[in-house]
Amino acid sequence: MNQTKTTDDNNNNSKPDETESTTTVPEWITETINGGSFHHVDLETGTNGWASPPGNVFSLRSNNYFTTKQKSPGGDYLLSLIAVDWLKSTTKKLDHILCRPDNRVIHALETSQSRSFIFAVNFQIPGKEHYHLVLYFATEKPIPSDSILHKFINIDDDSFRNERFKVVTNVVKGPWVVKATAGKLGAFLAGKVVKCSYYRGANYFEVDVDFSISAIYSALVRLTLGYVTNLVADVGFVVEAQTEEELPERLIGGGRVCYMELSSAFLVDDGKKMGAAEGNHSEDEI
Repeated sequence: MNQTKTTDDNNNNSKPDETESTTTVPEWITETINGGSFHHVDLETGTNGWASPPGNVFSLRSNNYFTTKQKSPGGDYLLSLIAVDWLKSTTKKLDHILCRPDNRVIHALETSQSRSFIFAVNFQIPGKEHYHLVLYFATEKPIPSDSILHKFINIDDDSFRNERFKVVTNVVKGPWVVKATAGKLGAFLAGKVVKCSYYRGANYFEVDVDFSISAIYSALVRLTLGYVTNLVADVGFVVEAQTEEELPERLIGGGRVCYMELSSAFLVDDGKKMGAAEGNHSEDEI
């Protein structure tokens, strides 16, 4: 049974996405982009790191989708990708990443006293060793109160979230077996096929996507993991539109993973804090 955990009743990339101001990048965002053990790299040539692809690589439901079934390029993101963490635990899966006092992203935000809001997605990959791919998005602008994203974040109903949180994928480069697997993953409502847990804080919202509950999806993800060193893939997130009034769909955010090395995952086990790349942060933070 999915459960929302609320920690407070109250309710981006060295170049932010087009939906954010491009005049000045806040220092705390620059810190999150340049920090961590999984690095920000060039969109086209980078290896073993992350980048922010254009939203148009994804196809979303268009204005007239319910009559024509046509989709259109995703367009601008609602939030900017500001960091990606690649983590590993040999003892247990890591839940509610943003509540950890050693999380570098929430630490940077709170230290800056910024009024920004973070939306994070924590992919939990089961196995003998638990891998986690965590994508962090941020906005400095208030999320419109009449938007479907605002409803998704603030509603006290996980069944609504399970029916709406959609993951969309795009394989840029990779072996045929991965492209075939991606065809099976494609676009899916995460809460309907795997276990999603939702955590809301004063300045953040986190979705933990646990693949272990589904034998099929767990196997597909583990298969993909075996080819990540030869893979460039995009992943995006959408609150699915299910009525005419909610069209067209808008991307919450998206990220690109470029030729990932499994060995680059930062080890987080009991008694060891989430760490960072040398020269960027102390070992007390991711």
